[in-house]
Amino acid sequence: PGPLSLFRLNQQVHIPYIMDIPTSKNRVVRRRNERDEEEESDSFQNKFLSQKINTLPGLDASRTKDEQKKALLWALLASYKPEDVKSIEKFFVQHVEYTLAKGRGNLTDPDAFKALAMSVRDRVIERWKDTQLYFREKQCKRVAYLSLEFLLGRSLQNAVTNLAMEDNYGQAMKNLGFILEDLYEYESDAGLGNGGLGRLAACFLDSLATMDYPAWGYGLRYKYGMFYQQIKEGRQVEFPDYWLMHGNPWEIERNDVAYPVNFFGTLSEEQVDGRTKFTWTPAETVMAVAYDTPIPGCETYNTLNIRLWSAQPSREFDLTHFNKGDFFKSVESKQNSEQITSVLYPNDNTEKGKELRLKQQYFLVCATLQDIMRRFKESKRPMSELHDMVAIQMNDTHPTLAIVELMRILMDEEGFDYEGAWDIVTKTVAYTNHTVLPEALEKWPVSMIERLLPRHIRIIYEINYHFLQMVEAKWPGDIEKMRRVSIIEEGPNRMVRMSHLAIVGAHAVNGVAAIHTELLKHQTFPEFYELWPDKFFNMTNGVTPRRWVHQSNPELSLLLTNWLRTPNWKFNLDLLTGLRQLADNANFQKQWAAVKQGAKQRFADWIERKTGVKVTTRALFDCQVKRIHEYKRQLLNILYVIHRYHNIKKMTLKEKMSVVPRVIFFGGKAAPGYFMAKLVIQLINSVASVVNTDPQIGDLLKIVFIPNYCVSAAEVIIPGSDLSQHISTAGMEASGTSNMKFAMNGCLIIGTLDGANVEIAEEIGDENIFIFGAKADEVMGLRDKVREGGVTVDPRFTEVLESIGSGDFGDFSTFAPIVQALQGGNDYYLLSVDFPSYVEAQEKVDATFQDEAKWRRMSILSTAGSGKFSSDRTIKEYAEKIWNIKPVRRPGPVSVSVERLGTLGIVENGILPDSESPGAEISLERMTPSDRVAVSPRIMRRGFF
Repeated sequence: PGPLSLFRLNQQVHIPYIMDIPTSKNRVVRRRNERDEEEESDSFQNKFLSQKINTLPGLDASRTKDEQKKALLWALLASYKPEDVKSIEKFFVQHVEYTLAKGRGNLTDPDAFKALAMSVRDRVIERWKDTQLYFREKQCKRVAYLSLEFLLGRSLQNAVTNLAMEDNYGQAMKNLGFILEDLYEYESDAGLGNGGLGRLAACFLDSLATMDYPAWGYGLRYKYGMFYQQIKEGRQVEFPDYWLMHGNPWEIERNDVAYPVNFFGTLSEEQVDGRTKFTWTPAETVMAVAYDTPIPGCETYNTLNIRLWSAQPSREFDLTHFNKGDFFKSVESKQNSEQITSVLYPNDNTEKGKELRLKQQYFLVCATLQDIMRRFKESKRPMSELHDMVAIQMNDTHPTLAIVELMRILMDEEGFDYEGAWDIVTKTVAYTNHTVLPEALEKWPVSMIERLLPRHIRIIYEINYHFLQMVEAKWPGDIEKMRRVSIIEEGPNRMVRMSHLAIVGAHAVNGVAAIHTELLKHQTFPEFYELWPDKFFNMTNGVTPRRWVHQSNPELSLLLTNWLRTPNWKFNLDLLTGLRQLADNANFQKQWAAVKQGAKQRFADWIERKTGVKVTTRALFDCQVKRIHEYKRQLLNILYVIHRYHNIKKMTLKEKMSVVPRVIFFGGKAAPGYFMAKLVIQLINSVASVVNTDPQIGDLLKIVFIPNYCVSAAEVIIPGSDLSQHISTAGMEASGTSNMKFAMNGCLIIGTLDGANVEIAEEIGDENIFIFGAKADEVMGLRDKVREGGVTVDPRFTEVLESIGSGDFGDFSTFAPIVQALQGGNDYYLLSVDFPSYVEAQEKVDATFQDEAKWRRMSILSTAGSGKFSSDRTIKEYAEKIWNIKPVRRPGPVSVSVERLGTLGIVENGILPDSESPGAEISLERMTPSDRVAVSPRIMRRGFF
């Protein structure tokens, strides 16, 4: 019997409503602040149940005792694995011996990682299977989160941490001759995402699982990531990122879950019962095969799932062509099919590349909707209640074809008319916008969709027809307004505006930061906001503090727990406000500084291993790590570095003694076809090669470009940074989430009032962030002034450009496009406008860093004000305002004693099979109601009947 019972027997209605949680899981109970209860006496309950068991609903009186015994034996043999150190050692060795077919004598560290990952996966799968069974039994509404990216990073440490088993796994590995933290390093980052969009999706799934919300993520299983970045002679060089080279221990291949996805072909129509019936005869069919990745919640039994689709041929091999000697033709279909999920974001500079991207998007939504509909139909509910069981969230416009595909299913397969289908769709689908950049709002050529998806373009036309009728009713005769809002963009090359389609078809549209949402309402989509003001919401992004503080910065996590006197800040980040009263505490400041220094040393050691550059931790560590793009203005940063370099060069030896040493770290990938972004990387490295070797500079200034920036790199960089740069042109960054991660870790921010910087400043205080530059509402006017030559350029900015032009950092012809883009009224991103205030803010950074107590205080207050930026808060807002879902928390397995198992005849001599444990942790979800009662008549969870 387990020591904890959370519910007593309800003696009035004669139904046992008691949940039991085993001792090893007490942390789950403590996290929820639930109270322990004493157990009821065996004699009373056994007597009671012997009288009442046959009256419980759901019992199957037809089952024989032998059938029940077999079921109970299965449940026993599938019981949860013990969590003690000896058991961990045993299962680890079993995976070495039997899964990897290795022994102690030929076991390498990478092998040890695999065996460890498989043993952890076993425990995650226990929870994962039962969570899905529990959701199904509860018939609860689920979120389907559709995203082309899930930037998960490494999973092993995250799983061990969320299972709350770090200590036991650490000790077990030590006993067997390994260091747990070293084994973590052998895991490759999953190549399933590129930037903030994918990392946000990963944080959201962590929060959904931890907060017990029922949800599934849906994405694509890319064989190759975007690319592996190396720097050769200062230039970005792209190599294949074959992240699956050594396998993926976390995924579960589901060959039994496969759906056909059709492309191309012809469309015919006929009149049937007064309605037009469309028949699509596809020319190409690809199979979508599911690969499931469990996502464990932190200190809860709930474990969610990301289902990733892999493209496979409907016919593996054409024997006819092979026998004719046409060997390439025999596998052509296989190769064409598998291309769909080969690479994340194939280069779309060619028509073939564009077509492949569109194929990826439809492949995702088609397979996902078939999966959703299959599960929904199991509930036996009418199709009109789909929105009561499913909330579909589109992460950006990539999954927008879900609206059209769901319309096709409802009209062509389920027999709904347009109005009935549209009512279901618009109650089910919601859309998150991630950009205000006009060039980033997706558009697809009408001709391409007509060729690739002939039925879908007809549905898009029909949606647009009905929408424009609504627009005409709202603004009669306003043809220009109809042209602006139409889903179809007219012109020589007609385009489908995916953002417009998403807004029209969704019941909710949200931005991802307060300023971003206001720009959507009043600048990007003003007509849509005027038409549907209640459809627009703000959901400021967040990040999971479990990974970005507790896991990546364990020393800070321990410090927070000790001084806040609770570990629950991991689940309620608002508790960090308690740090404000400690900001001036000398003892706390001292410990805070020691934690930061340790993180900086770890970062410095890592940098030396990765790049060969040795840096001093006495310097201010200044980071800008994110996707390389002109609007993110890495160029502004490196231009300031040149200015700083010039200033130091002019100084006397005495003056140099007062200079704050700095190491400026850059990291991020440029899209393979993005010429200017790749040129900025080259300029950064050219400046670094000059500055880092200048004997007059020494350690006063270093520049490091970190190749192949990824999640695991961020977990080292973020805790070890002093200053983080978020300096996009105001009004162009939707939110940003790396700024939140840095702030949580006590790193100060220099930035513009853009994206989430605005709200970070509000939360931590304007005095604890270095803000500069033009505001969003000033940008358009300033661009006009720049274009007309009405802005006086700061002479320091001109001096920097002249330095590049004179060849100080390499052949000017190489970098001429950069200089030309900043002169002659071409400075679209306003670098010349913001440069003076940027320099001023940087000088303020230097002065503050020299005042150690002040810097530490600001650092502490930065963390103290970060509570709002937990993804838990964001998810709670989505759940309440958009999805209309509630937490559904499963209680976990029950503890059943050997004695009880003996009375059921499934244990002999008081000994469990292959175990010396005094009992077993048995899953209730996998048993019928009668089996549950038989296994544990004293402890039964409310709601199982």
